[in-house]
Amino acid sequence: MSFDLKTMVQPDAELSPQQRKLNRLIDKIEQQQFELKQWQQAQEQIQQYTRQTLMPVYHELHAVLFQQLEQLWTHLHEAEFSKAALTQLDAKTQSLAAYLKDSQSLSEQHAQIVDEIYNYYQQHMEYTQAKKNKKQSAEGIELFFDEENDSDQIVSDDFEEWDAEQYSQAREQAKLKRQQEKLEQAAKMAKQSLKTVYLKIAATIHPDREPDKAKKVEKTEILQRANEAYAAQDLFYLLKLQIQIEQNRGASQKGLSAEQMKFYQLALDMQSQKLHDQIEEMIQSLSWNKKAHTGKVKITDLYKQVDADTSALKKQMKGEKERLKYMRKLKGLEMLMGNGVL
Repeated sequence: MSFDLKTMVQPDAELSPQQRKLNRLIDKIEQQQFELKQWQQAQEQIQQYTRQTLMPVYHELHAVLFQQLEQLWTHLHEAEFSKAALTQLDAKTQSLAAYLKDSQSLSEQHAQIVDEIYNYYQQHMEYTQAKKNKKQSAEGIELFFDEENDSDQIVSDDFEEWDAEQYSQAREQAKLKRQQEKLEQAAKMAKQSLKTVYLKIAATIHPDREPDKAKKVEKTEILQRANEAYAAQDLFYLLKLQIQIEQNRGASQKGLSAEQMKFYQLALDMQSQKLHDQIEEMIQSLSWNKKAHTGKVKITDLYKQVDADTSALKKQMKGEKERLKYMRKLKGLEMLMGNGVL
C-alpha cells in the first residue's frame, strides 16, 4: 500500500478545520504504522541480544539464590536459634522461595524444592492469620459491649467513608463504560462500513467512466490500490482514499458531510489507538525491566537497558556469592544476622 495520493490533496489552507484534523490523524497513523514495522523488524535482534547478554547472568544469579535458600533451610532444621533469629531467618527464607517460585532458570528438581518451601510458609501464614482472626473476633465482641454508646458515631463515620468510596468507584466505572461503548461503536461502524467505503470509491473513480486516457490510467491504479486494501480488510487505507478523493472532487462538489466526518474521526481514532497498543505491547514484550521506561521509547533504548540490567545483575550476583560464603557456616550466618545484612 505504498501508493501516495498526496498530490491529489487540496492545499491545506483550502480545507476546513475538521478536514485538516483528519489529515493530521492520517499522518499520525502512518507514522505509527512505520514505528510498528520498525519494532517488528528489530524484535528478533533484540531478543537474541538479550539471550546472549543478559540471560546467562540471570540464570547464574538464580542458581546462587537457590543455593542460599537451600543453605538457610538446612540451618533452620539442624541448628538452634533464638526466637528473634528464627523470625529473621524465616523472613529471608520465605522471601527467597517467593522470588524463585516461578523461575525458569532452575532444574525440575530444584523447582520442586522451592515449591515445597514456598507452600510450607504459605500454610504457616494461613494458620497464623486464622488464629489472628479468631482472636480479633473475640476482642470485637468485648469492645461491642464496652463501647456500645459510641457505636452510632462509628457506624456513621464508616458509612460516610464507604459512601464516598462507592461514589468514586461508580464514577470511574461509568467513565470506563463510556470509553468501552465508544470503542465498540467505532469497531461496529468500521466492520459494517468496509464494503460501503470500497463501493463508494469504486463508483466515484471507476476507470470505465473516465474518457481522458491519462486520468483513466491514474484512476485504474487508484482502484487497484482500493482492491488490495479491501482484500486486506484495511479500512484505514480505504478511508484515506475516500477522504482524499472527496476533498479533490472540485469546488462545485459537495464536501464531507458532518456524519462522514464523525465516522472518519471514530474509525481513525480507533485505528490509532490499536496501533498505539500494538507498539506498547511489542515494547513490553521486549523489555526486561518494565519500570525503566518513561515517555517515548526508542529501539536503541532497549539495547542500553539490557546492558544496564546486565551490569546491575552482575553487581548483585557478586554480592550474593559473597553472602553465600558466610551462609555455609553457622558462625558466618550469625554474623550476617548480627550485622543486619542477611
